[in-house]
Amino acid sequence: MKRHLNTLFVTTQGAYLAKEGETIVVKVEKDIRLRLPVHTIGGIVCFGNVSCSPFLMGFCAENGVGISFLSDHGRFLARVQGPVSGNVLLRREQYRWADDPGISAALTKSILIGKIANSRTVLKRALRDHADKIDMQSVSHAALRLEKYLELLDKDNDLDTLRGYEGDAAHIYFSVFDHLIVAQKEKFSFAARNRRPPLDNVNCLLSFIYTLLVHDVRSALEGVGLDPAVGFLHRDRPGRPGLALDMMEEFRPYLADRLALSLINLRRVQGKGFKKSDSGAVLMDDDTRKAVLVAYQERKQEEILHPFIDEKVTIGLLFHVQALLLARHMRGDLDGYPPFVWK
Repeated sequence: MKRHLNTLFVTTQGAYLAKEGETIVVKVEKDIRLRLPVHTIGGIVCFGNVSCSPFLMGFCAENGVGISFLSDHGRFLARVQGPVSGNVLLRREQYRWADDPGISAALTKSILIGKIANSRTVLKRALRDHADKIDMQSVSHAALRLEKYLELLDKDNDLDTLRGYEGDAAHIYFSVFDHLIVAQKEKFSFAARNRRPPLDNVNCLLSFIYTLLVHDVRSALEGVGLDPAVGFLHRDRPGRPGLALDMMEEFRPYLADRLALSLINLRRVQGKGFKKSDSGAVLMDDDTRKAVLVAYQERKQEEILHPFIDEKVTIGLLFHVQALLLARHMRGDLDGYPPFVWK
């Protein structure tokens, strides 16, 4: 089992990352703010005006540490990575599967089972935990409709039909998402999902956490030798990590959406931490971004019993477990891909 390594998030503007011996050093105006051994880091994410020495990039590449560069508002820009790991035969099989409509539909079905089942569980948990604060009728009805879509997935469907189910289920889920927000309603109201750019505080928070999630899922896929760019639900598009977007669908409700709701409902983020720009885009301030990053790392340290392997793992390792299960399925060791379904 892969060790649970932390992701280093660098948000201080003007920071410079360099290599010193076997360590990664973070400097701000020539003062050393942090020094970490490379073997304790699973990845580095740099926000905004953060730079790295070429020697550090090479050092990280040799040690399997990917470096992602995001804008200061969390938009993905680029990623630096070392030589591709894994068996070339596994990737060739992945490409063959992606070209086969029947196999792509079967894998998409598994992914959507995980996503829709976990979305339904988020709603059912809200009904259990906040029955006196939410519109029970609307949320219960949405959970029931999601259950109907899970029944539809039992049938043989082509990719276009499955994508239609996915879109409908997402609309149902997000149509009641605002009911799950039980605190700070005056600052955190949700009407619909929007992005590029996010137009309200809740969408800004969700988009930011989704960006963190896709970074971790992509790293997990690369770690087992799969190509994160070649997906099944998300088809090939230049610059898009299709397979990473596929796999993160299972984790959006369970990890990202629940974390966003917790941050709002427990008042760990405040409305004053979000600002609307002249273009209408909503942006986080530095303190809010750091609070979200800390909460994300804390959540990844929590343990859960994995429903398929029946072992306790940290949430941060779930991505690696699922990537390994997918690779085993492609190698023929598993009859199907078992999605992560939260109980």
